[in-house]
Amino acid sequence: MSDKKLTITQVRSIIGCTKKQKDTIKSLGLGRPNYTVEKPDNPCTRGQIRVVEHLVKVEER
Repeated sequence: MSDKKLTITQVRSIIGCTKKQKDTIKSLGLGRPNYTVEKPDNPCTRGQIRVVEHLVKVEER
């Protein structure tokens, strides 16, 4: 098990995005620009980030 965490910050609005991207933002626990969440660093989270990489900023902890 990895103890690494990812800090994910939404930097752009989801207006004009596809339904898949909007659903992914919601499942990550985000919703508005400048919201920040901390998630475990695993393949599932990395896959979600890849879908919305143009909307978020990711930092490893």
